[in-house]
Amino acid sequence: QVQLKESEGGSVQVGGSLKLSCAVSGYTYSRNCLGWFRQAPGKEREGVATTYIGGIITNYADSVKGRFTISTDDAKNTLFLQMNNLTAEDTAMYYCAASKKSWAECAPGSVGWDYWGQGTQVTVSA
Repeated sequence: QVQLKESEGGSVQVGGSLKLSCAVSGYTYSRNCLGWFRQAPGKEREGVATTYIGGIITNYADSVKGRFTISTDDAKNTLFLQMNNLTAEDTAMYYCAASKKSWAECAPGSVGWDYWGQGTQVTVSA
């Protein structure tokens, strides 16, 4: 069984930065592919970024390319999401997720993720 737990999110001003972390535990094979997702009020959940086996392959949604960076600390079994130049549109509940997807399937747009964290709120205000 894989368990994921996000760090506390926070509130930042437009243009600010925030780094999320997600502690991952459980069977390694079941979490080859790790990702961050978000869901804003009244909107569907969307994929933000994914990483395959500790960063061999990373993928980003177009809306966050150049601003967000996904990374892992394998020694600490932790997944990160560094978010820079935040805008009000980044306000959402953020979730980390894990899956045994192949490298070809490990992308923000893929469905069928196996394990999810409980979510953490990120609020960006002017």
